Amino acid sequence: QVQLVESGGGLVQAGGSLRLSCAASGRTFSNYAMGWFRQAPGKEREFVATISWSGGSTAYADSVKGRFTISRDNAKNTVYLQMNSLKPEDTAVYYCAARVGLLRVEISQYNYWGQGTQVTVSS
Repeated sequence: QVQLVESGGGLVQAGGSLRLSCAASGRTFSNYAMGWFRQAPGKEREFVATISWSGGSTAYADSVKGRFTISRDNAKNTVYLQMNSLKPEDTAVYYCAARVGLLRVEISQYNYWGQGTQVTVSS
């Protein structure tokens, strides 16, 4: 079992930046691939980014590629999502998630989820 707590959300103007953090506790953090997902009002939850247990491999949704960067610090049991050049369409609740094994983009492949943090981008 691993517990995940997101932080760093907030209100930002279009073109601005935010860095989300996800602190993990419980089992050995470095055993888990980590992912960020988001859910906008009235829409399904969607994949944003994922990172392997070592940090050596990453993958991004096309909509955020080149603007968002996922990283992790296994010594601090934390995964980050640096979000730059934010757009109003990035407005959503952002969730981090964990899975044992290789990084995956499918929501169904993640076993553990945080409670989410709200990101609102104003135009």
